[in-house]
Amino acid sequence: MWTIKQPPKIIFGVNSVNEFTFPEKCLVITSKGAKSRGWLDYARLNNQIIFDDVEPNPSMETTQRIILKYQNLDFTHIIGMGGGSSMDVAKFCAFKMNKLKIMIPTTFGSGSEVTRISVLKVEGKKKSFHDDKIFSDIAIIDPHFIKNSSHKIIRDSVIDACAQATEAYDSKLANPYTKLLCENAFSILENAILNHTYEKLPLGSLICGLGFGNSSTTLGHALSYVYSNEGFTHGHALAFTTQVAHKFNKSKFYEKFKKIVEILNFEPIFLKQKVDVAANTIMSDRKHLDNNTKDITKEIIIKLLNEINNKTSKIT
Repeated sequence: MWTIKQPPKIIFGVNSVNEFTFPEKCLVITSKGAKSRGWLDYARLNNQIIFDDVEPNPSMETTQRIILKYQNLDFTHIIGMGGGSSMDVAKFCAFKMNKLKIMIPTTFGSGSEVTRISVLKVEGKKKSFHDDKIFSDIAIIDPHFIKNSSHKIIRDSVIDACAQATEAYDSKLANPYTKLLCENAFSILENAILNHTYEKLPLGSLICGLGFGNSSTTLGHALSYVYSNEGFTHGHALAFTTQVAHKFNKSKFYEKFKKIVEILNFEPIFLKQKVDVAANTIMSDRKHLDNNTKDITKEIIIKLLNEINNKTSKIT
């Protein structure tokens, strides 16, 4: 038996944000670049309450600061605009404040706009929160935002989506519906990368979010968080952690994923902390490890971390 869950309303299309009629009273949660990049002008949201100080890999303290500052103001909706960090903060705050949620991705990889997941740092370590009440009420996916995205943002975002789609396809929680979505999403993303048709990435990212959001990411994501905690972007970490995970799991996506990482030309990653300490942290991430296609031990984790640290640029 399996159940499919997703936001009640998903809007997709170029200029869909610009043409959407937003509620009169909203709190917009976004990052510092939102104004300078013209996002608020494009969405006609400049007259709303705006919090534009979401950091990369946001902390629980950021959500607490927002809730304390805005909880007594008069607004009906929270709008999350930006990458996964801004949307994760917005969804979690709206969940805690009992507000309606509108999510608008400006990068296309996290899939946060259509998932019941919020990832935040707690005491310096990434933790994922899962709850049906975290789902957005409306998700608006507008490919307009990819036009001015830097290569680095596109690269980090697309490898995130590729990792999510392929890990979720292999997940123990996968079902025929999620496998269909994840495989289709990966095919769209792969073709967009190989042919440099980046305008197709938003659709691949959306379908990926619907797929992995109804199953689960697995070993690659569990491995990635210790690297993100040391400052590597989430996508950058996944380029290598999902690659070694696919090799270990004998995933059918291993060779294709490896080729994408090579094309996108990611720099090597490494851990400053002791591998044994990192392995203990990873082993506590049961939400990802328990759904991996093969059982995981601490010894396996240490072996994979050493492979990443010692042979990042030469994984075969």
